[in-house]
Amino acid sequence: MATLLIVEDDKQTNEAICEYLKSAGHKIVPAFDGLEALKIFEQENIDLVVLDIMLPKITGLGVLHELRKKSSVPIIMLTAIEDEYTQVTSFDEQADDYITKPFSMVLLGRRVTALLRRSGKCAISNIMAFGDVQVNFSGYTANDQNGKIDITPKELDLLKLLVEHKGLVLTRSQIMDELWGYDCSIIDRTIDTYIKNLRKKLRLDCIVTVKGIGYKYEVTV
Repeated sequence: MATLLIVEDDKQTNEAICEYLKSAGHKIVPAFDGLEALKIFEQENIDLVVLDIMLPKITGLGVLHELRKKSSVPIIMLTAIEDEYTQVTSFDEQADDYITKPFSMVLLGRRVTALLRRSGKCAISNIMAFGDVQVNFSGYTANDQNGKIDITPKELDLLKLLVEHKGLVLTRSQIMDELWGYDCSIIDRTIDTYIKNLRKKLRLDCIVTVKGIGYKYEVTV
């Protein structure tokens, strides 16, 4: 779980972002102006910042400039401003990404996950337990009380991808791009077969089918 600072002065937009990213398993800290964002950043151990540009008190670019004096935390700029100068300035001030409004929550979630993975904040343990099954992702093995389970490396790669994106829905196309690149021989039904095998071999109930879209890893407590 990562701690995310969401800086957006529009209350409805802020709440929507917070709810979506919270559902992905992250701890969320909201801020509604630039000054509040800087104060919170000093008080909390923040792993990533989603930062609107048009903010009261201190602009998003001003906040970005101040944060970069003290931290290399991943920062995604979020704004309705699409002009080239603003985008170039954001990257000159070492923003990591830039998303314009209106935007897709799924896209935002994907970019948050990508930056967290790059910074090492979204890494998962190489060895995980799923009920009475123990999976070693680096060794590409799975075992239960009866011994070794017959499972393929690609099946474990798929499970690892879903776990790394906990709570986020991955489309079949996204899964194919991540695991096979742009191999045209892979079709939707191939993904479905891999999911079926994972559920059967590892006795998993944590891979949820989102009808018409794809799959997600979801653990209910």
